[in-house]
Amino acid sequence: MLPTVADVLALDAVRRGNPRVVAGADRLDTRVRWVHVGEISDIATMLRGGELVLTTGVALPDEPDKLADYIADLAAVGVSGLVVELGRKFVRELPRGVVKAAEEHGLPLIALARETPFVQITESVHARIIDIQLQELRASEQLHEVFTELSVEGASPAEVLGQVARFSGRPVLLENLAHQVLACDTAGRDTGTLLASWETRSRAVSPDERTAYDAASGWLITMVGARGQDWGRLILLCDGEPSPRDIVLAERAATTLALSRLLERHQESLERQAHGTIITGILTHAYADPEEAAARARAVGVPLTGRKLVSAVIRLTGPTDTALGEQAQLGELAEAGAAACRVAKLPALVGTLDQNHVGLLLPLPPRSTAEAALNALADRLRASYTGTFVLAAGSVVESIRDVRRSFLEAEQVADVAVRQPDGRAFYRLPDLRLRGLLHLLRDDSRMQTFAERELGTLLAHDAQRNGDLTRILRIYLDAGRNKAVAAQKAHLSRPAFYDRLRRLERVLDTDLDDVESCLSLHVALLALESFRREAR
Repeated sequence: MLPTVADVLALDAVRRGNPRVVAGADRLDTRVRWVHVGEISDIATMLRGGELVLTTGVALPDEPDKLADYIADLAAVGVSGLVVELGRKFVRELPRGVVKAAEEHGLPLIALARETPFVQITESVHARIIDIQLQELRASEQLHEVFTELSVEGASPAEVLGQVARFSGRPVLLENLAHQVLACDTAGRDTGTLLASWETRSRAVSPDERTAYDAASGWLITMVGARGQDWGRLILLCDGEPSPRDIVLAERAATTLALSRLLERHQESLERQAHGTIITGILTHAYADPEEAAARARAVGVPLTGRKLVSAVIRLTGPTDTALGEQAQLGELAEAGAAACRVAKLPALVGTLDQNHVGLLLPLPPRSTAEAALNALADRLRASYTGTFVLAAGSVVESIRDVRRSFLEAEQVADVAVRQPDGRAFYRLPDLRLRGLLHLLRDDSRMQTFAERELGTLLAHDAQRNGDLTRILRIYLDAGRNKAVAAQKAHLSRPAFYDRLRRLERVLDTDLDDVESCLSLHVALLALESFRREAR
C-alpha cells in the first residue's frame, strides 16, 4: 500500500522541519503516489494526482484571490497534500486565505517551521514507495508462481481456495450461479456461522462489475468463467476495504478456477473427439483401408479386428436443458455413455455423431452376445445418467466395412423409438414393426402420395376450420376402434364423440366400421407423423 500523508509526516526527514498541519487534518489518510517539488504558481498543470507538493512559496502570488486559485487548482488535480516551508515567502505562518481555501477544498496543508532540505524528504518518501512497489512485485510474482502451478496440476477448487485463504488470512468461498456453495475455506472461522442463510445473503449482494467490493456485506466478489460463460462467483470475506493485493489475489484465483474447469472439460472431450473422429471416418469412408480405422481404434484402446461389431445410438427424449445448452447436454450424454461402457467393462468408441445422436461402436467380447452387452450398457447408463433417452442398436456385423450400414440402421431405429418410447432397455429394428418400416420408407414418394390420398381431405378440412377431427381419428384408431375408451381419452361425452365420428365419415367419405378402411387410415397417420418429424 502507498504511504499516507500521515506516514510521510512521521519520517525523520520531515520531523526535523517541525511540521504542523494547518488544514485538512481529517484527510491525512490520503495516499501519496509521489513527491514533487515546485515553486511556480501553475504547477497543477504538470501534475496527474496523488503527488505531495513541496514548496517554499517564493514564486507564489501575493494576491489572496490568486493564492486561493492556486490551492483550488491543486485540489482539482487531486494532489494528496501541500507542504510549505516557512521563512522565505511566508515568515511565521501561512496567510489565512490559503488556510481557509485548503480547508474548504479538503486539501491537507502542512507548514514546516524550520528549513528542511527537500531532497531528503523526496529521497525518504520515494525510497519507501519503491520499497512498497518491490514488495508488491515480489508478492505478485509469488501469486503468479503458486496459481500457475495450481493450474498446471489441475488443482481442485478446494486447493485453490486454500491458497487464497493462506495468502489473505480471510475466509473465501466459491458458489455457483444458483448461490450454492461449491467449496469454501473458512480460515479458521466457524463454518456454521459462515454459511448460515448463505443463499439469502448471497442473493442480496449483486455488484454490476466483474470484480467489486460490497461495503455493506464486506465481500470482495469476482466472477468465475471463461469464453463469455460465467458459472460462479469467488467471494473473499474482508474486514474492511480490500487492498489492491487482495483484488489481484481474488482475480488470479478466479482465473485459475476457470482455467481448471476448461482444462478438465477439454481433457474429457479429447477422448470423445478422438472417438468421434474415428466413427465419422468409418461412416464417411474417410479411411482408404479399414485397417487404418482399426489401427486408430487400437491406439485409443478399442480393438476392432477379429471381433463382432454392434453399432448403437443414444438419443435424448426429454426437453433440452436450457441452462446447459443442447450441445453441452449431448456432450454430457456422450461422457455418460463412455463411463457406462467402462463400468460394464465394454471397450467401445463413443462420440457425438451430429446435433442429436451419440454413437457407440462396441466390439463384442468373446462368448458375449449383443443382447447381453446392450443390456449391461443400458443398465449402467440409466443408473448414472439422470436425463431421459433411448438406446437403439443396429445389426451385428463381422467387419468394419459393414459398420456404416449398422450405424444407419441404429440411427433410424432411434429416430422412430424416440417418438413413443415404451421403456425398453434398448431398441432394434424388429421392435419397431410397422413404425420402423414406415420410417424406412418415409422418403419414398409413393408413401407420401398414399398418405395424402388417404388424409388430404381431412387435413384440408381441419386447416380451413381450425378443427380437431384428425386428432379424433388418431385417438379412435389408437384405442382399437373402441368408441367408449376413445371418448374417454378424448375427454368427450359419448354422444359428442359419436357425433365427431359421423362428421369424420362424411369428410372422408368412408365407413369407420370397416376394418380395411381403418387400417389404411391408421397406416397413413403413422406415415404422416414420420414425414412431419423428419421435416422438423
